[in-house]
Amino acid sequence: MLESAPERRIRSDMTKTNPGNFFEDFELGQVIEHATPRTVTEGDRALYGSIYPTRFALPSSQRFAASVGLDPHPVEDLIGFHIAFGKTVPDISLNAVANLGYAECRFHRPVHTGDTISTSSEVIGLKQNSNGRTGVVYVRSTATNQHGEVVIDWARWVMVNKRDERAPAPETEIPDLADAVSPADLPVPDGLDFADYDFAAAGEPHRFADYEVGERIDHVDGVTLTDAEHMMATRLWQNTAKVHFNTESRPDGKRLVYGGHIISLARALSFNGLANAQLVAAINAGAHTAPAFAGDTVYAFSEVLDRAETANPTVGALRLRLVATKGRDESMTLRGDDGKYAPGVLLDLDLWALVPR
Repeated sequence: MLESAPERRIRSDMTKTNPGNFFEDFELGQVIEHATPRTVTEGDRALYGSIYPTRFALPSSQRFAASVGLDPHPVEDLIGFHIAFGKTVPDISLNAVANLGYAECRFHRPVHTGDTISTSSEVIGLKQNSNGRTGVVYVRSTATNQHGEVVIDWARWVMVNKRDERAPAPETEIPDLADAVSPADLPVPDGLDFADYDFAAAGEPHRFADYEVGERIDHVDGVTLTDAEHMMATRLWQNTAKVHFNTESRPDGKRLVYGGHIISLARALSFNGLANAQLVAAINAGAHTAPAFAGDTVYAFSEVLDRAETANPTVGALRLRLVATKGRDESMTLRGDDGKYAPGVLLDLDLWALVPR
């Protein structure tokens, strides 16, 4: 008779896995080189177009891009942003409660298929919350291409869980961030020339002079969120934040929609009324003002905050407040009488876009 095999025990070895950084793991001035450089492909362009209802002519048409001096053909500006942002997640926001906002984001040069994007971040601020269980981490991230050229840089702040509530709070340091990128500092791609701009191909006749400060534009259309689409998008950008995938990571058992997914939806919806805002030059500020979940229907409107000429005589810049709402708000209300965001506002994004003059 054979002896019974000894009991086999399964041991969990956490020394080789990465649980992500918690609030007390961050230090002011800390520099993090994020893993996994990512090469952009035409598949990224195709998948972006299948997830978002984007129709901007410049990233959609190689021929149109070449006609305005951009050859090779750039991908959507936000493809580069999402890829670069995704690199930061395992180190910055894997244990996040929520991404809170953005500032001083500049798109220094177009991203093309074949470019390989790498990202690093510096911790520029820390503030423990009064509940003692979470804190806000401020970072400045820089994405470079295979030539070492800066593609995008930005600041953001994110609420991160503490591993141990008893861990001492760091000294509070809140960075001084600019309210907006100065028009003089707006990047305009080399070679961009809107002199022979094809308004028929672009889809609308409106140019720089047709927009007035204070004007509000209802982008009319809406898109209903699904878990399948936002999870596909988040995986595409290699964003590993638990709250987007794991229903056990939130008390309500819901998958939180990645804030960047809302940004791309709102940007795509803004085509209706801003079809000639072909390139995003900068994001001045941004706030995810409420969570979004599958089943919510997203609408958008824009307000023209400012207009600026650029050094390129064929290119103007519009400063736009792009607002995404859950459900349609025909009054296009951003804030209530109490100064707080109106119910249903999901995103408040302040950006500069380049348009033909």
